[in-house]
Amino acid sequence: MFVVCKDHVELAIDRFVDEYEDAPDVVDLKETHFKSWNPPPTCEEKGCTCEAKYLVV
Repeated sequence: MFVVCKDHVELAIDRFVDEYEDAPDVVDLKETHFKSWNPPPTCEEKGCTCEAKYLVV
């Protein structure tokens, strides 16, 4: 699972495919809310401080 900004979504998809050998689902965090999980406010990519917009799972 990766929480990333728009600039890093393709990289997260590539990582997911490499790790799990399957296509991920990409969830827009603006349109989806979770009851027991709050996404981090910023992209998880090292050194990036952009707003997290997508969940790659």
